[in-house]
Amino acid sequence: MQHLIDTNDLSDKQIANIIKDAKSFKKQLPPALLKNKLLITLFFENSTRTRSSFEVAAKRLGAMVVHLDPSKSSTKKGETLSDTFENLCAMGPDGVIIRHEYNNTPKKLANKELTSVINAGAGNYAHPTQALLDYFTMVEEFGDDIKNRTIAIVGDIVSSRVASSGIRLFKRMGIRVILIAPQPFMPDNNLEKYENLEDIIDEVDIIMSLRAQLERHKAPIFEDYNEYAKKYCITKERLGDRNIMVLHPGPVMRNIDISDEMLEDSKCKVLEQVKNGVFIRMAILKCLLLDS
Repeated sequence: MQHLIDTNDLSDKQIANIIKDAKSFKKQLPPALLKNKLLITLFFENSTRTRSSFEVAAKRLGAMVVHLDPSKSSTKKGETLSDTFENLCAMGPDGVIIRHEYNNTPKKLANKELTSVINAGAGNYAHPTQALLDYFTMVEEFGDDIKNRTIAIVGDIVSSRVASSGIRLFKRMGIRVILIAPQPFMPDNNLEKYENLEDIIDEVDIIMSLRAQLERHKAPIFEDYNEYAKKYCITKERLGDRNIMVLHPGPVMRNIDISDEMLEDSKCKVLEQVKNGVFIRMAILKCLLLDS
């Protein structure tokens, strides 16, 4: 039984196979590889892209999907999450896909070894499937030359599980990672850090913009997001004629994270990331439920 709590759970060979399968699935959908498999989605935080993407991916592979709405579950009657999970596992699912506000929740459930647990985003630490789909999107653009590339992560990095997971995976794959943020949004690590994108932009091949996650901060960081956007919004004017790929995990705050004009530019791969998310999650489900 294998789980996906963070990308570190996957070997280099497994990651290579996931990328290979995603490429193949994107060219032609496979047969119902997961026919008669049952997956349960359990999202304790809101999700548009990740939940829908997992459900589409599973159904594309022929699996059955049951969604449990935590707001209508017995956790609202005082049942512990652990008991809820154990009761769900008693029904015989092949995997549970969970999103939760606490970093360690998916790992605690995985340690029970009752079914495969897939982390669909936990706290501010891990979002492994997003990291993999972002990596896949970059590989599509740069191919084997990806190891010589530089990515600048811009925005609320300290709150972002996307950034946290991405940093670990990108560094592992030989990509140079630079962080761009105002001080309150900057994590404490040993990566290269800048407050201004302009200071390093000529060395950058990829920009990953992040949403400012106000709900994860105890006190307001900015009174006026127009002031934040003046320094950190990714615009055509800021990029100039540089050939820089622009990514964002969504949801995008228009004209704060990325300008309307930039979102329409061919260098911006936001919708391609969403498309690739289905194929990567198909490949991940195959890896965990069939190949392991």
